[in-house]
Amino acid sequence: MDSIDNYTDKISQKLKALPTFSGVYVMYDQRGEIIYVGKAKNLKNRVSQYFRKSSSHSIKVKAMVSHVADFDFIITTNEVEALVLENNLIKKHKPHYNILLKDDKSYPYIRIDLKEKYPTIGIVRRLPHDNALYFGPFMVGVSVREVMDLIYAGFHLRTCTKDMSKAYKRPCLNHDMGRCLAPCMRYISSEDYHEIVYKVIAFLRGDDSEIRQNLTELMLKASEREDFETAIYYRDRLVVLDKLVREQVTALPKDINADAISYTTDGEYSVIAVLSIRGGKTLGKDTTVIESTTIDASEAISQFIVQYYDDTRKIPRQIFTSHVVSSALTDYIKEHFALKVDIKCPMRGPQRKLVEISGTNARYHLEKLILDRDKRVKNISIADELASVLSLPHAHRIECYDISNVSGTDKVASMVVFIDGEKKVSHYRRFRIKTVEGANDFASMEEVLKRRVAHIDNDTDVSLSSRPDLIVIDGGKGQLSSAKRACDEAGGTDLMLVGLAKKDELIYRVGMSEPIMLLKTSAPLKLMQRIRDEAHRFAITYHRSLRLDRMTRSVLGEIDGIGDKKIKALYAHFRSLDAIRDASIEDLGEVKGISLRDAENIYRHFRD
Repeated sequence: MDSIDNYTDKISQKLKALPTFSGVYVMYDQRGEIIYVGKAKNLKNRVSQYFRKSSSHSIKVKAMVSHVADFDFIITTNEVEALVLENNLIKKHKPHYNILLKDDKSYPYIRIDLKEKYPTIGIVRRLPHDNALYFGPFMVGVSVREVMDLIYAGFHLRTCTKDMSKAYKRPCLNHDMGRCLAPCMRYISSEDYHEIVYKVIAFLRGDDSEIRQNLTELMLKASEREDFETAIYYRDRLVVLDKLVREQVTALPKDINADAISYTTDGEYSVIAVLSIRGGKTLGKDTTVIESTTIDASEAISQFIVQYYDDTRKIPRQIFTSHVVSSALTDYIKEHFALKVDIKCPMRGPQRKLVEISGTNARYHLEKLILDRDKRVKNISIADELASVLSLPHAHRIECYDISNVSGTDKVASMVVFIDGEKKVSHYRRFRIKTVEGANDFASMEEVLKRRVAHIDNDTDVSLSSRPDLIVIDGGKGQLSSAKRACDEAGGTDLMLVGLAKKDELIYRVGMSEPIMLLKTSAPLKLMQRIRDEAHRFAITYHRSLRLDRMTRSVLGEIDGIGDKKIKALYAHFRSLDAIRDASIEDLGEVKGISLRDAENIYRHFRD
């Protein structure tokens, strides 16, 4: 292996010999691994920029260059070819310093297949290569479910997936409630049904006049017959429609489909925000944190666009960018998608305003990242300080347990986890006490700790298999001794336990007669208090949910025709017994598995 100095000499010589053609350049580290891939209209100018001593280089660029031991390049006939090659190499090698978008981030679209005899309106997150119509994406800020509810309320299309070639004996509950045209019973012809579907398509493309008229008429008719619950239902749909209409960009045509893309960076973090406009309405925003070492924003946006619009996203007819990008990007998209897309950086007017809104979202997200980073650094420092107070090498993972019950019934325990001083909610776990009779918190804690320790290092559960650096017990010497005995018996003799006595907030350690007393303003003490209080909250919440579940089953089980399966469906839908009690027959009928007769029985049970 050559020395670093030889690598520097090698780079200097290769920089002098760089051609001025377009192409792709590849950066390697000392191990010969690719750490960055980029494209250039002029290879000599672009690659040389990286190695010039410039204070204008970002932190990420400087970090990447410091790891460059060698580079290579591939000459291409034009920029478009370079863009294709760059994208292929990035996907293949996944270099550490390139923009690498995750595939698991996808937004919903509304799908309509006009080839169906009675088309359904569906929600998808992937765009298959078929001839169906797709509307979206619906991003943060606009609920696709609310839009679907509007469509069903305003046009009464079928929500089911029934086979329309079969004959059915009676229509569904939605038809009984006046919310479905019952094509399954042939109450409407395929031709007339398609006419309504075309009105839905017009709505999704920006024309909201028909649906507003329909909803208003339905609300007024329900009000005239004094069916006020139904009238309120349609009134609420109109409120949702007004909210959606407010997203209309008044200075733009109603049929415009565009994305406004902005890039911002502080040198360490970089954020790209996408504002999506479909049918002249803003369908939400998408913000992405990117690990990029590009020298300029234009290159970052180009790399982003090439990766962002894949098989999971439908590319719009127009893309507005915060920085000018190469015309090669337009040519690339035309070749790749067989679609002419207008990509431009507007300087004024409503299109520029969209880019500025996108930029505001990008900057807000960047500021939040910086605040989160500062908070994370501070919390790690406090966790390290706590480790020092307790004479621990570190306190990376802290666990705390609490018991909750009322008179010995519905006994549960909580396990909360803090990592580097912050909540790790995905690692929280709940336990139902199995072996303890009556209200015995000591015995309950011993059972939970034995069960927990038994899973360390040999469980597929990512949380239970992790070894805690510190276990916090709510209590003093007695509780701590009991917990320590349980851990030892389960094989956790090396685990570090401390007790936090609530009365004077004293910290008790195993084998130490005198407790540690920290100042009430001490950051390590406040961290322990947060962990203990969180364990108590989590245990109480679980206990209440079990008690409520038992009460719900007891009350609903008295209703004719309502068994465990239907009770579970009702509780999953309404989340509380009070909500079930206050629900209308129509609301109850929306629950899967609940028939009109069931809905009427439940409704009468709480009112007779």
